[in-house]
Amino acid sequence: MAPQLTLGPDRALANPEAPLHGSDAGMRRLLPALIGNRKATVGLVLLAGITFVALFPALVAPGDPKAAIYDPSLGSVAGHPLGTTQIGEDVLTQLVWGTRLTLVITVVVGLLTTILSVLVGLTSAYVGGLTDRALSLVTDVFLIIPTLPLLIVLSSYLSGSGTVAIIGVLTVTGWAFSARQLRVQGLSMRSRDFLEAARARGETSAYIILMELLPNMLSLVVATFLGSTVYTVATAAGLQFLGLGNSNDITWGTMLHFAQQNGALWSGNVLWALAPGAAVALLGTAFALLNYAFDELTNPALRTVRRRRAPRSIAGGASAPGAVTLGGPGA
Repeated sequence: MAPQLTLGPDRALANPEAPLHGSDAGMRRLLPALIGNRKATVGLVLLAGITFVALFPALVAPGDPKAAIYDPSLGSVAGHPLGTTQIGEDVLTQLVWGTRLTLVITVVVGLLTTILSVLVGLTSAYVGGLTDRALSLVTDVFLIIPTLPLLIVLSSYLSGSGTVAIIGVLTVTGWAFSARQLRVQGLSMRSRDFLEAARARGETSAYIILMELLPNMLSLVVATFLGSTVYTVATAAGLQFLGLGNSNDITWGTMLHFAQQNGALWSGNVLWALAPGAAVALLGTAFALLNYAFDELTNPALRTVRRRRAPRSIAGGASAPGAVTLGGPGA
């Protein structure tokens, strides 16, 4: 039988094999478990490297990314390993300086969609009644609207508005699925003893949602954020590639747009197009690996499968010491 979740955010997990949901003790065990997980380690290393570049671009590629002072349309040559643009800008410098705004858009949209999903999903689940029906209707409407056409329509009206417009469009279109998941999880916890005790103490609904219900769903909230970042990385780059962002912003998506507009792939300047595409894939991979690792560590079903398979991965059929420990190698 699956281990039971300890009730109440202020109580430690009594069972060391219990899922990392809900308690302070469980969340404190999460960091060591992530460090021991291969997917998480690779994802953290990639994300740390990208974050360093975003914070200190001048250390990696000093110079003005918009300075058109070099020979135009160069391929990979000495001094310009990724070549230059059609007007003589250094592609590597643009790639490095575009990391900051790309990462800002990704993280901000991830945070905003997560906050909106939590507010709608948990309020709908806990309050119930007419509030639940109204919020569920709004969520269902956003779920059935074709996302890509809506993104294109909204972005076309806001074309040239810059980063704020991209963030707003992606937030509006990216919260509904996660809100539905959080509502379902919240409904399963409405009758728990610690929520009944809070209601008996006369606590307000806002207090119970934020201080009692939300801490017991932190793992799902983190998974919501990570999933949203993966969605944002690709979608933001796609919108900017279509020319729906501000062309004056230096991001990986706008680099792809100008590379396509100037026929980089056909003119021999292949790296101008491939480098920002590879960077988008790398950032998405970092968040995806963290998401997969977090799911493994918080999902008891996945951990059970790994424990069953661990003995077969050792030569001679012998079990590895500590093979059933949370977050061990082999993730």
